[in-house]
Amino acid sequence: MAAEPGLPELEAQKRLVEGDGPGRPGRERPLRAGEKWYLLENHWYQQWKAYVESGDQNSSSFPGRINNAELFEDLESYRLKDRLVEYEEYILVPEEVWDKLVSWYGIEREQPPIERKVVDLPSMQKVEVYLVDLYLCQHSDMDNPIVASFSRMDVIDNVLKEARRLFAVLPEDETRLWVKNADGSCERLRNLQMTVLDACLSSGQMVIMETRSKDGTWPSSRPHIMKNSVEEEELYQGQPGVCGLTNLGNTCFMNSALQCLSNVPSLTEYFLKNCYLEELNFTNPLGMKGEIAEAYGDLIKQQWSGHHRSIVPRMFKTKVGHFASQFLGYQQHDSQELLSFLLDGLHEDLNRVKKKEYIELKDAAGRPDEEVAEEAWRNHKRRNDSIIVDIFHGLFKSTLVCPECGKVSVTFDPFCYLSVPLPVSKERVMEVFFIYMDPCKKPEQHRLIVPKAGKVLDLCCTLSKHTGVPAERMMVADVFSHRFYKIYQMEESLSCILDRDDIFIYEVSISIREDPATADAVVLPVYLRERTHGREYSDTYYGVMLFGHPLLVSVPRDQLSWDALYQLLLHRLSRYVTRPDSEEEEEEEDQSEEEDLYSKRPNGLSEGEEEEEEETTAEGSTSQEPSSETEENPSDASVGEEGAGVEGKQSPSPSPHRPAQSPQTPSSSPSPPTANQPKRKCCLPRRQKLLFTLQPVNSNGTSDRMAGQDEGSAVSFNSQPYVAMDWDSDMKKRYYNEAEAEGYAKHDCMGYTLKKNPVRLQECIELFTTVETLEEENPWYCPTCRKHQLATKKLDLWSLPETLIIHLKRFSYTKFSREKLDTLVEFPIQDLDFSDFIIKPRKDTDRTVYKYDLIAVSNHYGGLRDGHYTTFARNKDSGTWFYFDDSNVSMVSKAQIESKAAYVLFYQRQDKIRHPAPLPVATSTTGAGEQEEHEACCAPFPSQPPSRDFMDVD
Repeated sequence: MAAEPGLPELEAQKRLVEGDGPGRPGRERPLRAGEKWYLLENHWYQQWKAYVESGDQNSSSFPGRINNAELFEDLESYRLKDRLVEYEEYILVPEEVWDKLVSWYGIEREQPPIERKVVDLPSMQKVEVYLVDLYLCQHSDMDNPIVASFSRMDVIDNVLKEARRLFAVLPEDETRLWVKNADGSCERLRNLQMTVLDACLSSGQMVIMETRSKDGTWPSSRPHIMKNSVEEEELYQGQPGVCGLTNLGNTCFMNSALQCLSNVPSLTEYFLKNCYLEELNFTNPLGMKGEIAEAYGDLIKQQWSGHHRSIVPRMFKTKVGHFASQFLGYQQHDSQELLSFLLDGLHEDLNRVKKKEYIELKDAAGRPDEEVAEEAWRNHKRRNDSIIVDIFHGLFKSTLVCPECGKVSVTFDPFCYLSVPLPVSKERVMEVFFIYMDPCKKPEQHRLIVPKAGKVLDLCCTLSKHTGVPAERMMVADVFSHRFYKIYQMEESLSCILDRDDIFIYEVSISIREDPATADAVVLPVYLRERTHGREYSDTYYGVMLFGHPLLVSVPRDQLSWDALYQLLLHRLSRYVTRPDSEEEEEEEDQSEEEDLYSKRPNGLSEGEEEEEEETTAEGSTSQEPSSETEENPSDASVGEEGAGVEGKQSPSPSPHRPAQSPQTPSSSPSPPTANQPKRKCCLPRRQKLLFTLQPVNSNGTSDRMAGQDEGSAVSFNSQPYVAMDWDSDMKKRYYNEAEAEGYAKHDCMGYTLKKNPVRLQECIELFTTVETLEEENPWYCPTCRKHQLATKKLDLWSLPETLIIHLKRFSYTKFSREKLDTLVEFPIQDLDFSDFIIKPRKDTDRTVYKYDLIAVSNHYGGLRDGHYTTFARNKDSGTWFYFDDSNVSMVSKAQIESKAAYVLFYQRQDKIRHPAPLPVATSTTGAGEQEEHEACCAPFPSQPPSRDFMDVD
């Protein structure tokens, strides 16, 4: 066959195909990763080579059309034969050589070119002759896969496109890929720009294509839902975005933050239009491999599908806990903290900057603010460029002034939200109980207005005005669980006392200005305990249980004996403790006529030298007032060293801390006579019936003191002694009036409430931009003084974002206290004007740019330890306001949005807000059932939030 006219000279063909020296293209040139090479059947190539080497264009060795038939298994599938050997059955030529050969000689009809790519392997570059054969199938039909071949340099997006083509997926349907591993597990192919080689896909693996359901869910994410349930969800049609979130257990904080973000129009449309799929950043070391952005996108598509009344955000919760361990489990958290994490996570997952460059910050150095601000924003965008930056980031100016050298430092810093303080009152309300020394007077409850930064003395001075009792004759204590949790000193700060503490203030006979060592009386803390028989212990063991309110009792120094103390306490309790009458004081004779007087002396306030028992008469121990003859009795107690403790000797029988005819002393047991001390018996006259016994105890009232002291040793207390009044159960039941003991009177001041005037949101913003001095824990390093200084700092707003988030700092944390400010903040629903707060120079026509409308509010009800979060939000499609309370959603009016619960506010710039027409009334084509469902979903919000337990669990 003769050569066709127009072919290059044979020598030129040979030179172009084979190459003739360095730098000239040809078949033998080096490989370059990613370029195309083609397989050429070796027999045809050898014939062409003989033809061009013959030098005769009319030679009979003319090769004719390129024919690779010998390389295929058949001419239908055109599948390459296995185990072909290079240089024997084929050769490889680069794309430019192949194109020339085809243009000169053509190719057999219907025969496809065998195109291959150069892959960059770890140790070499190589043309992949054999492609990766993958089995493609759909999630709904995995039994009928289709084989498709791909280059190792193909990106996963090519695999997805081929799968969509093979299975005729509609353009509007969203799909994703999974690869099935050898162990049967499936793994998401998230990064569509990753190559088949980098994804470690190999021939024979199954790749599953999953199509998102109409209701926004992925079939693989809801395997537990029956098919008919899925169909019901897809058939339900509600208003997009009007979808509740199920509480998984203390996750209302997360639900509230998600509902607020869901109703930011530009962010939601970004996800609904799948713009995020093109911007997922899988390589950002600060990000979360795109998983947070994907999980959030899935959630948004379900919420805005219109096919759900409520969804369960379990997958999203799992992702959040995986990347932020503080949100693991089901503890209550702060909606603003989750919001901060989520905005940062979405930003890094969607950051368009794949490799962040190092940028050295420059000082303003007197340059104009416009220049410095523009430079700061430009540098910020060089490292941070995402949809989150586009929507939520603004810029404020920070000015620091050194108090020593006057150095002024100006920087411009980006922000994602504003955390503004609330004006804090300098006063606080405290409720206390006042206990008079007069036993006839009931305790009084008082509501006092005191300075927040005041001391305990200020509290007593305020109470003194109500009671007439001098402040120096008061003692303040925190009572918890029937005991003194703490007794305060007058100079202690009131910030140590929390609002939830039960504060009791006692009238005492001594002044705090007196020296305790020379005072005429000692103040004893007294507990009330009930004795109960202990099980599985010896007969001499008795358990005790605290009850009632403890007392601070002023005991004159000359009445520090056990008998006198017993009578004094009996007098202090006379309002609710009944004395036994004369008949009840008749004690029955013991079955034996003799009484064992040899029992071990119980521990008391003090121990003295052992005295012999003396006969006494009942008259000496029945007077209602403490005995005035105490000092004359050698067995009475005396004041210990520096008045801190008490020393004394054993009281004559009967003693109130050793009841007659009873071994019921908690820490004592009968002591048998020794060999040198024979048992002595005597008869005593009738004695007073004791209602309780006395026992020194530790500060908790749980155990007796000095149980291990040797008899006869003097005791000196180095701390405040505590005494317990131990009641037998029967005696307590007969003589102790519990209802009267718990009774108290309310002072007139209890009707007073501290009026908290509402504050305007603009006042909070003004407070945010007020000059403040840095705290000692966070000083500023002055480059001029070369040391840390407590500089003054001022923040000013330079530019605001499209969507402005304002966090009201309701939670106050100090070294001693934590509280929630329930101040009503009045915030405008429309026309919030920031033009007076922006310091950036602007034209007069720019004033409207700084007007904002409210689009969402995160609410917090309750206190610090427990609480509940909800959301008000404006639907971007209808403009209607809704109230989101976990899985419940209801319509509200604008008048119901402002409340003391408002915590995080979302404002949208007016030029970015759409004002759609309200949804039309359901037409006749809407079924009655569907109309009822819509009305139930969008039921009007009640005038008051429903009463509920704020321990937020489902």
